[in-house]
Amino acid sequence: MSSSVQAPAIPGIPAGKIGVWWFLASEIMLFGGLIASFIVFRLGSAGWSGETAHLSLTIGAINTLVLLTSSMTVAQAFAAAERGHTGTLQLFLGLTILGGLVFLGFKAVEYTTEIRAGFTPASGIFWSFYYTMTGLHALHVLAGVVVNAIMFTAARIRNPRRVELAGLYWHFVDIVWIFLFPLLYLS
Repeated sequence: MSSSVQAPAIPGIPAGKIGVWWFLASEIMLFGGLIASFIVFRLGSAGWSGETAHLSLTIGAINTLVLLTSSMTVAQAFAAAERGHTGTLQLFLGLTILGGLVFLGFKAVEYTTEIRAGFTPASGIFWSFYYTMTGLHALHVLAGVVVNAIMFTAARIRNPRRVELAGLYWHFVDIVWIFLFPLLYLS
């Protein structure tokens, strides 16, 4: 048996990157469907200003800042991985992980506050959308934290492209929040 190296599906683009982009395309369809449904229901209703008034704009804004900052730190982690600077890589991956955990902590506080006030997914269509979209997003943040934690604990990164692929996913999570924040908190 002879072993052969497969050429990338698209010349110049590693197969792993194509795989991540395909995965992200499917995730865009998922979140895109939810966001489009939210907008259709929003336009067809009398308005949800009463419901959105119960959300904490401060927590939403802090979470936006945290995720945007973590987008920068994951980009810095990739740059460090490309240079072979393990310590700097771990610093920036650690900061990215911390950002994700801070986001999830604030989301837990927000959920607790809303549920104690009686706003559950069964309280109305707005709250169903709110918990579905932000809960699904939080699961994606948690997945990103896990992936980055796995790379953080690796003794060294043999292939810096793995950090890049994790970074693409993390940027996607950030972009989704950039859509969710104004839809839920500012509309």
